[in-house]
Amino acid sequence: MLFASIPFLVGFLPAVLITTFAMRRWFGLRGALATLAIGSLVFYGWYHPPFLLLLLGSVAVNYVLAQKISASQSRLLTGMGVAFNLALLGWYKYAGFFDDIARALSGNGFGIPDVLLPLGISFFTFQQIAYLVDIYQGKAKPGDALEYLFFVAFFPQLIAGPIVHHSEMIPQLSKPRFAMFKTEDIASGLVLFCIGLAKKVLIADGLAPGADAMFEAQALGIELSATEAWLGMLCYTFQIYFDFSGYADMALGLGLLFGLNLPINFNSPYKATDIIEFWRRWHITLSKFLRDYLYIPLGGNRHGPFRRYANLWLVMLLGGLWHGAGWQFVVWGGLHGAYLTTAHFWRANNMPRLSPTIGFALTFAAVVIAWVFFRAETFGQAYAVLQAMFGFTSVNYLSTAIFVELNPILVTLLLAMLIAFFAPNSIEISKRLEKQPIGTFAPLWYAIAGCIAALSLTHIYSSGSHAFIYFQF
Repeated sequence: MLFASIPFLVGFLPAVLITTFAMRRWFGLRGALATLAIGSLVFYGWYHPPFLLLLLGSVAVNYVLAQKISASQSRLLTGMGVAFNLALLGWYKYAGFFDDIARALSGNGFGIPDVLLPLGISFFTFQQIAYLVDIYQGKAKPGDALEYLFFVAFFPQLIAGPIVHHSEMIPQLSKPRFAMFKTEDIASGLVLFCIGLAKKVLIADGLAPGADAMFEAQALGIELSATEAWLGMLCYTFQIYFDFSGYADMALGLGLLFGLNLPINFNSPYKATDIIEFWRRWHITLSKFLRDYLYIPLGGNRHGPFRRYANLWLVMLLGGLWHGAGWQFVVWGGLHGAYLTTAHFWRANNMPRLSPTIGFALTFAAVVIAWVFFRAETFGQAYAVLQAMFGFTSVNYLSTAIFVELNPILVTLLLAMLIAFFAPNSIEISKRLEKQPIGTFAPLWYAIAGCIAALSLTHIYSSGSHAFIYFQF
């Protein structure tokens, strides 16, 4: 089920919200938890009901392992739990990829059938790996089965994050605001959700045809000009920005509606003035997971510069592969590994600091170049697009067909750039609202939220909406 869909907005969400509040009032915490857990399973099963068995099986195995690890502090059991989760992820997400590698190297694959990728498997797998490791390290203590099911399956973060830690979520359940009608939470949550909805429906979906037109033209063998290639890549650069930012805002807003603070996962990354800052702002919970559960266990920066940079490369290569089973994702991760290595080397050796403007421009350009591999279907396509972007083609005119596709989108692209580079982000807006009593500064933002919600709903009703890009990961 999509957040940006009529069934969710006028059916699922109001029903779950009202029922949860009622169950909290009549049956207390357990009633609210049960309602949210059941509602989340309905939400997940809406797309493909058989995957509910996979999710429930994963939850059951990890719950039992967590209980045993807590009782025994067994390193072996922890390793087995991590291996179980990685094996599950590997089968559904990477079996076909490794089969293709075997076929390319030997001429014969393993005969692995095509497997439908379960929604959210990358997210709930990493979340449960972190949980098992935290239990082993004493950072978390296992609760009961209902709490754990809720922790994994809570629908705002189940499909595309944020990756939530047990210690961040479960303690909030005992607070009076959880699953209770609180005017402040409802108001702030609706503002955040409406902002995110507009980002997704009005901006990200509006830019998608521009990126798609350029890549489809290249796939048909049309040679691209530099203008076409850059316009197409800028459309994709801001499409994925507002698509992911929109989901992050909607997830935070939905959490607030139920009285829960989910971790911030997105914080204006295109305002970054170096690539290190970019990764502290983009997909924040994934960056922290890779740091805490991969980079630091590998040795981090504790064994000299060579090991540090090797660890950075390995973490980013695996981070790229986490995003998708394809070599283009590995290259995307490798590029960011190279960027980060260069940035850390520059800092470690006290090189002259670049001005914020130059740093911003270089960082943004590097990110756009890496997105070429992230979006391209093949290496050949990525190479062709990069050639066009840097003028290594014979085309010096703008193709009429692509221009017609892109021209109506230029206004949306300009608006997206202005918002991403200069406007306060939703987190900053939310913090301002929290400091103001309802009835003073807040009505302006509520009016804005209402207007963009109306525009978004009108668009969804007339044209529908696309799935989030991160649903495929």
